[in-house]
Amino acid sequence: MHVFALLSLALAPGIAIALYVYLHDRHEREPLWLLILSFIYGAFSTLLTLLFRAPLTFLVSYLGREGMPEFVSAYFKVALIEEFSKFILLRFVLYYNRHFNESFDGIVYAIMVGMGFATAENLEYVFKYGLATGVARMFTAVPAHAVFAVLMGYFLGKAKFTHRHTTLYSLLALFSAAIFHGSYDYFWYISFIPGIWIGAVVSLALTIILGRKAMHIHDQSAIFIDNENKKAG
Repeated sequence: MHVFALLSLALAPGIAIALYVYLHDRHEREPLWLLILSFIYGAFSTLLTLLFRAPLTFLVSYLGREGMPEFVSAYFKVALIEEFSKFILLRFVLYYNRHFNESFDGIVYAIMVGMGFATAENLEYVFKYGLATGVARMFTAVPAHAVFAVLMGYFLGKAKFTHRHTTLYSLLALFSAAIFHGSYDYFWYISFIPGIWIGAVVSLALTIILGRKAMHIHDQSAIFIDNENKKAG
C-alpha cells in the first residue's frame, strides 16, 4: 500500500497538469495520441540529461568551492541541460508535426513534454526520499517545470508562425526557460543562507506571471485567427 501511495503521489501532479491543459485547449484540441507521445518524449528526455550532464559534472568538480559550484550546477548542470533535453525533442521532432499548426500549440506540446520530464523525475525523487518530498514537489518542482515549458512553448510558437527570426526565437525558447529554471534552482542551492529561499519563490512567481501573459497573447492570437476563418467561411 505504501508503494502504491508513493506511485500515485509521483504520477498525479504531472498527469493532472497535462490533463488540465488538454481539457482547456479551447480552439483546435490536439490529438490525444500525440499529446501522450509528447508526454513520453518528455520522460525519455530525462535519459538525455544523463548523456549531456557528464561533461558538466566533471567541470563542476574541477572548479571546486572557489568556482561557484552552486551557480554552475544550477544554471548549467541542471537548468540548461534539462531544458536543452526537452528543447531538442520539441524543436526537432514535434515542431514539424502537421498538428502543430498554431502558435498556442507550442505551449501545449511544451507543457506535455515538460510534464513527462517532471513525472519521470518525480518518480525518482519520491521513491528515494518519501512522501514528504512528494508533497513538497507537488507544489514546487512539478508546477515549476510547467511554467518553464510555457515560456519555451511561447517562443517556439513565435519561431514557427512569425515567419522571421526563427533562429532567434528558438534560442529565446531555450534560454528563457533555462534562465528562469536556473534562477529558481540557484536560490534553493544556496538555501544555507538564511532567508535566501525567498528568492526561489519570487523567481517562480515572476515566471508564472510571464507564463500567464504568454498564454494570453497566444490565446488571443488563436481567437483572432478563428474569427478571421469564420468571416472567410
